[in-house]
Amino acid sequence: MGLLDRIRKEWFILGIVLVIVAAKWEPSIGQKGGPLVPEITITYIAVSAIFFNSGLSLKTEFADSRLYASSCVLCCHFNQSCWWK
Repeated sequence: MGLLDRIRKEWFILGIVLVIVAAKWEPSIGQKGGPLVPEITITYIAVSAIFFNSGLSLKTEFADSRLYASSCVLCCHFNQSCWWK
């Protein structure tokens, strides 16, 4: 196995190591009030990306049943809240 094949296989670990080294060299990028604005990027964008990515990995049969069940719960809750006003 050549070096290029090894890099292609271990791309995620190498990316994590590169990000850690970059954070060690220049920590001001990720500090509060820095250019990445971690108050927003971590709170909203990173969490949304994680949930979106894990949703992409769901099997379609499981996703279809979950979407149907959640839509039923939302409609039921909406209908009941309308009845009690």
